[in-house]
Amino acid sequence: MRRRDLIALIANAAIAWPFDAHAQQPVPVIGWLSSGSLESDNIPARVPAFRQGLSEMGYVEGQNVTIEYRWAEGQYDRFPALAADLVRLQTTVIVTPGPSQTFAAKAATSTIPIVFETGIDPVLSGLVASLNRPGGNITGVSLLNAELAGKRLDLLHELLPTAPAIALLVNPTNPSNSELETTSLRDAARALGLQAHVLQASTPSEIDTAFRTLVEVRASALVVAGDSLFTSRRNQIIALAARHAMPAIYIYREYAAAGGLMSYGTDLADSYRQVGIYTGKILKGTKPADLPVQQVVKLELVINLNTAKALGLTVPLTLLGRADEVIE
Repeated sequence: MRRRDLIALIANAAIAWPFDAHAQQPVPVIGWLSSGSLESDNIPARVPAFRQGLSEMGYVEGQNVTIEYRWAEGQYDRFPALAADLVRLQTTVIVTPGPSQTFAAKAATSTIPIVFETGIDPVLSGLVASLNRPGGNITGVSLLNAELAGKRLDLLHELLPTAPAIALLVNPTNPSNSELETTSLRDAARALGLQAHVLQASTPSEIDTAFRTLVEVRASALVVAGDSLFTSRRNQIIALAARHAMPAIYIYREYAAAGGLMSYGTDLADSYRQVGIYTGKILKGTKPADLPVQQVVKLELVINLNTAKALGLTVPLTLLGRADEVIE
C-alpha cells in the first residue's frame, strides 16, 4: 500500500471511529411498574403525559429509549414479582406511579434509580428521608390526593345539603390510599353530622355489588377513592352511578370528562409530565438523591353540568363559580 493511501485510510478511520463508538452505546431501558392496565394507563393524562416529559428531556420511546411495561391489572400482590422482573432486566430506571409499587420497587433494589408518583406523604410513609434531600435511590412527584377525600365530601355536601348519608368506595387491596382516604372522609362526615358508609371493591364484579349496597344503606351520594382499578373501570362506575341516580365525586378530571358528575384533585397530566422530566434527568446522569421531591399542589374542580341536569340537580352558582372547568 502506498504511503499516501495508508495515511488516508488512517485519517478516515479516525473520523469514523467516534461515530461508530457512539452508535454502539446501549439504549437506556425504563421500567414502568403500574397497578393498572394498558387501558387505564393509556389515557392522555398518564403514559402520554409521561412521554411528553421524557421528550422535553430529549428522549423518545422507540428511538433513543425503551420502556418495559409491567401492569398488575389491579392485583397488588403481583408487585414484588413484577419489580423483581424489572430488576433482573437491569433497567436503567424504574417508574412507579403509585405508593404500593414504589414500596415493592424499593424492596427489590437499592441501586437502580426509582421515580415515583404518589398521593400519600412520601416522608411520613418512609419512602424518602425528606422532600429536599430524598436520599438513596428514590425521588419523584408527590400529589395532594388521598388527603382530599374530606374536601370532596364537602363539595358534595354543598351540592346536596340535605343528604343524610354518604358512602366512600375504596379498594381494600390498596391500603396505602384507602386507609388515608377513609380517615379523611370519616372526619369530614363527623364534622358535618353525616352518616358515612365505607364500601369495598377490588374486582369489577365487586364494584357492581358495592352499588347494590349503596341502595341498601340508603346513601345519598358517593365519593370514589383514587385507585387504578377504579380509573380503568371508570365507564362502569359512571354507568352504575347514572343507573342508580347516584351523585358521585371522583378524583380526576378524566371521570368528569367521561360523564361523571364532579371531580376534584390534582392535575394528573402535569404530575406524569413531571415524572417524565425527572426520569429524563436521571437518564442524563443526575442522581435521584440530588432531585428534590416535586410537590404538585395545583387542584382543579370539574363539574359536568349535563350529568347534573340528568340527575335533576341544580348546581349552586357559588359552586359553579369556583369550578376550574364546567362541561356542558
